Amino acid sequence: MAITRRDTPAALASPALPVADPCVLIIFGATGDLAKRKLLPALYNLGGEGCLASHFLVLGTGRSQLDDEAFRAAMRAGVAQSGDTRHFTDERWQHLAPRLSYLAGDPTDPATHRAIGARLEQMHAAGIPANRLFYLSTPPSLAPRIVTEMGAQHQAAEDQGWSRLIVEKPFGTDLASAQHLNATVLRVFDERQVYRIDHYLGKDTVQNIVVFRFGNTLFEPVWNRNYIDYVEITAAEALGADTRAGFYEETGALRDMVANHLLQLLTLTAMEPPVAFDADAVREAKVQVLRAMQPMTPAQVAMYTVRGQYGAGMVEGESMPGYRAAAGVAPDSVTETFAAVEFHIDNWRWAGVPFYVRTGKRLARQVTEIAVHFKRTPQALFAHTPQHHIDPNVIVLRLQPNEGITITFGAKRPGVEMHTDTVHLDFGYEAGFGLRSPTAYETLLLDAMRGDATLFTRRDEIEAQWRLITPILAAWSQHRPGPFPNYAAGSNGPAEADALPWRSGHRWRPLTDAR
Repeated sequence: MAITRRDTPAALASPALPVADPCVLIIFGATGDLAKRKLLPALYNLGGEGCLASHFLVLGTGRSQLDDEAFRAAMRAGVAQSGDTRHFTDERWQHLAPRLSYLAGDPTDPATHRAIGARLEQMHAAGIPANRLFYLSTPPSLAPRIVTEMGAQHQAAEDQGWSRLIVEKPFGTDLASAQHLNATVLRVFDERQVYRIDHYLGKDTVQNIVVFRFGNTLFEPVWNRNYIDYVEITAAEALGADTRAGFYEETGALRDMVANHLLQLLTLTAMEPPVAFDADAVREAKVQVLRAMQPMTPAQVAMYTVRGQYGAGMVEGESMPGYRAAAGVAPDSVTETFAAVEFHIDNWRWAGVPFYVRTGKRLARQVTEIAVHFKRTPQALFAHTPQHHIDPNVIVLRLQPNEGITITFGAKRPGVEMHTDTVHLDFGYEAGFGLRSPTAYETLLLDAMRGDATLFTRRDEIEAQWRLITPILAAWSQHRPGPFPNYAAGSNGPAEADALPWRSGHRWRPLTDAR
């Protein structure tokens, strides 16, 4: 069963998209994977939609010794091959290519920053407005040094135009490092100039959580402990850590996914109605959720968390090696590739409602979703036997694949007798609107160029997340996990994770059942 929009054909036409402010986008680490696969494809798409100002330029910088033409050729290859690119043609590429230039240099070297400053002054003298958007597409360890050198060159000054800084996750590796990074950045930039980017927040379904919850009388009154039994948030990947094993050995699933992406989804699912859909109001509502969650004691960590690591197994009919077989991984590695946590929010709306969060690599399938499980109704009216019951209602907000919303509810089967079954109402964004959603980086880059920080994270939000995650990391570091690997590639994860919700009478949605 599907749900579609009830609109006229004219209403289904693409809405007019805003145009970004004229500016220069300076990308540190411009020859890296993120720039080629995500940032430049997003700019290409924005240009095709008419969202880039006529006075828009990109200045890439990195250690690779390239001239402008070689840089443009490398970016063209990345854009053409990216799965995020829409309707690639050489003609459209030629509208973006002349806007790209490159400056080779070490991003931590003062000489590189002096050269960047000189290049920006040349652009300004040629008539380009002095608006600057700096993007740190570099390893997180370089961020403090880069920002410090930017401060020495007064790149945060706004005497001729605005200056903004985009910082990629991870924002530190624990509470202390996050506080240090924030302090370093805020010695140079004001908080209003800083855009901490989490690409999950650019997805249409994530933004639609707010509309779904607060814009529909059908759902808003029941979004609380009186009607909701539990919530589960899943980010499962079928891919392994093979190509990122060196990075993953230092990070693990908890830092990589729970400390940012999944806590962001939790706060949007649980927050109180913001007074407006703007940066300050939305981010304050999210922070209030995090403040209502208490950091765990070591005993609570043992009770409410599970970690795992995948071994060999079958994924979509293909044999896959275990995590420890990847290059750069120690043969006795205890880095977790799976993490599950039961969180509790100690406020009036959510008291007693567990939020189960899980993420992992080499699982049965790729799916990211929020499943809101409602309490069961009294069943005596429909029960023919004590074992007969109608499944509780579930609302699933699906981020990937196929962004959309599914609602499950009970219905009578056709026939003369009273037999019930569970049915599904399914809404897909692309099918329902007849439009392809913009990629997350399109949305976020456009917002940053327009000065809208609603979908970016604030300093206190980052530190509140780490206050919850750091005690888990500390407890895990004190105790080696059970025998690893503890789940097979292609499975639903370790068996221990099933016990997390089961002790409260709950269960995870099987990944193979995800719609």
